[in-house]
Amino acid sequence: MSAEGSEIYEVIRRRRDVRAEFTGEVVDDATLLRILDAAHRAPSVGNSQPWDFVVVRKPETLRQFAAHVAGKRREFRDSLPPERARTFEPIKIEGITESGTGIVVTHDDGRGGQHILGRASVPETGLYSTILAIQNLWLAATAEGVGVGWVSFYDTAYLTDLIALPPGVRPVAWLCTGPVHEFQQVPDLERFGWRDRRALADAVHWENYRQ
Repeated sequence: MSAEGSEIYEVIRRRRDVRAEFTGEVVDDATLLRILDAAHRAPSVGNSQPWDFVVVRKPETLRQFAAHVAGKRREFRDSLPPERARTFEPIKIEGITESGTGIVVTHDDGRGGQHILGRASVPETGLYSTILAIQNLWLAATAEGVGVGWVSFYDTAYLTDLIALPPGVRPVAWLCTGPVHEFQQVPDLERFGWRDRRALADAVHWENYRQ
């Protein structure tokens, strides 16, 4: 294996969903644009490129969204059985204000027109393309020593209004993005006992699922 090949495996191994490790510094524009360029180079069905990236840095907007997310976190905690609620309580779910930069990745299902090559039989491939852009972004950020945390505790309508998305464009992810002190060796949900990682042998099937 070439040195370049081994590097990508190392980046994949180090990638983490970052919450508590942000330094409080704001990622500089040159680094941010390199990361976004990597995201924008993702493959997409029919070359439709259905994504956009809304960079949010205004402190008031970050605080507003953080307060909204905190309310959704409480709702989820209160819905859990007592034992799971105790396990969940110490888990930090976001670093919205600490990271200093939010990247909202959006999806436009109408991008590319009515006839998109490769999407006729499986329309979800449009959304899959946007997810690939997020993965590119995340790996590029990790290579740069920049942490990313995916926030999913929010109402879509709230975030749509907060960043003034036009009709037909929806948010897929709010990504807290910023320099970090370190990347945890063990993912948070494993460290806090929420759920362990499955073994590769349990996920690989040969020829058909049952085998």
